Amino acid sequence: MNQQALDKKYMRVALRLAEKARGRTSPNPMVGALVVKGGTIISRGYHRKAGDTHAEAAALKKAGRTARGATLYVTLEPCSHTNKRTPPCIPLVLQSKVKRVVISMIDPNPHVSGGGVKSLRKAGIEVVTGVLEAEAKKLNEAYIKHITFGMPFVTLKIAQTLDGRIATASGESKWITGERARAEGHRLRNSNDAILVGVNTILKDDPSLTARIPGGRDPIRVIADSRLRTPLNAKIITQRSSAKTCIATLDTMPKGKLVGLLDAGAEILLARGREGRVDLKYLMKMLGSFGITSVLIEGGAEVNASALKSGIVDKVVMFIAPKLLTGRDSLCAVGGKSPAKLERSVMLHDVTSRFVGSDLMVEGYIG
Repeated sequence: MNQQALDKKYMRVALRLAEKARGRTSPNPMVGALVVKGGTIISRGYHRKAGDTHAEAAALKKAGRTARGATLYVTLEPCSHTNKRTPPCIPLVLQSKVKRVVISMIDPNPHVSGGGVKSLRKAGIEVVTGVLEAEAKKLNEAYIKHITFGMPFVTLKIAQTLDGRIATASGESKWITGERARAEGHRLRNSNDAILVGVNTILKDDPSLTARIPGGRDPIRVIADSRLRTPLNAKIITQRSSAKTCIATLDTMPKGKLVGLLDAGAEILLARGREGRVDLKYLMKMLGSFGITSVLIEGGAEVNASALKSGIVDKVVMFIAPKLLTGRDSLCAVGGKSPAKLERSVMLHDVTSRFVGSDLMVEGYIG
């Protein structure tokens, strides 16, 4: 096996390590690292959570003196600056006396970008970049968008029938998809910083919006509620969760109407309005400023339509059940008005699909 193939082999291991911390490192990226010497992995490390030891620092500490003359594989360019929580990694890499550093992707953070590579090469260390770069970028797509634009990466999740319906005319929707698809939905919640729904979902379904998986982490619950109709006895208010509940309403809302929800423990986000509703693009900017890097939308037809129209959606994840609901009066997955011309359809790219139980899970990107 030539060196290029070996680099890819070891980088895949490092990427799998990084993946273990999905949903735990925000607003930092997921990073994995290996120290390899003589064709053997002598140590491994990954960034477990925000504020914890960086991946390369963990791997080098485990390797100790045996790192001298070895190759360090790391999925993201080692940092050369000090942040509020952790020291830079470049000095540790230099002290380890590794001979070679293989990096998957350059850090898009302007405080880091290229600086780590420059410091390593200046010290005489061989540096290889771009190994499995596409995979690394997909792994940290939320981090990349947030650090580049200050906005969270937004995933629109829809569970629908084969004919594009999400509920009967009476609003019944439990359950369109099967148990395995619903479990996959909870894993999506676990891996996102926040979940967004409209107030109609709260009024109709009274969901908990928690990640019900072993060892899971609940996302911050954000409710778009322009008229403050969220009941004080709603589960998102009364049920205990490790995550807070935020009610996003119009910045013109009288302060007196906020008191009940504030007293019940909810946080209020005063957002700009657009056509009488919470401006979702403005809301995303607010959430991004709070360090929220990823948002999962699980709204009804109108929230789905507003999200797509506002241009905030980066990825669509759709669970399609092998059933036909039929009927003009059943509820479609995306509401609002249809475009005047077919060419104005929302186009997806890099589309993939797989079966989750009996349901088809389709993922695709917008833009």
